[in-house]
Amino acid sequence: MKEGSGLATRKIRLIMSLRRAGITDTRVLGALERIPREAFVPKPFLDQAYEERTLPIGEGQTISQPQVVALMTQALEVKSSHKVLEIGTGSGYQAAVLSRLARRVYSIERHKVLIAEAEQRFRDLRLTNIHCRFGDGNLGWPEQTDFDRIMVTAAAALLPEALLRQLKDGGILVAPIGSERGDQLLMRYRRHGDEWTEEALGEVRFVPLLPGAVEASNGRGAATDEAGTSAGPRRRTLA
Repeated sequence: MKEGSGLATRKIRLIMSLRRAGITDTRVLGALERIPREAFVPKPFLDQAYEERTLPIGEGQTISQPQVVALMTQALEVKSSHKVLEIGTGSGYQAAVLSRLARRVYSIERHKVLIAEAEQRFRDLRLTNIHCRFGDGNLGWPEQTDFDRIMVTAAAALLPEALLRQLKDGGILVAPIGSERGDQLLMRYRRHGDEWTEEALGEVRFVPLLPGAVEASNGRGAATDEAGTSAGPRRRTLA
């Protein structure tokens, strides 16, 4: 009981700090408040669940720091009628937050161990509008096209064409773009027919978006996410 009370206090402080950091969407803040981040954090790190830091979750993956989750969620502009695709389930925390905002969330994870753990967390929290798949996120979810929103939680040098094709006209896609060891920018894309505008939202650091799927544990270490500066929108054409 004492630990739970302490976590509740830390959560309130975190929400207040997110407001000060520019997270103003009350629906996003409400979703972050409703989802217990401690349920997605490994036991050795429970006392850090509401600290502004990334934490390892196994398989060389991390749960992103709360401000990055909040920034990406706010940038996605999710409405209650939306169908959302997430690439990179990880711990399941981001999908859980999105599930409180969208009609349905489809989430793909390439690590079999991680997606099994995430699905159990969703069941424990009774999050029934999240659909998971074990597979290659670069391919998206072909039989569930016309996504209103797509979020990618791993960095790619170039955005996979399949994901752009699965985004509905007028839709928004948010993803970190850049190499694993080089500069990465959090980008927001808005589709307009066969064209889209792109806007840089800040510097970040994510694990790479890799092809294929991993059946067993690979034992890799973890990475971190860091927010940074922003730039204006540009326009491109879908090939």
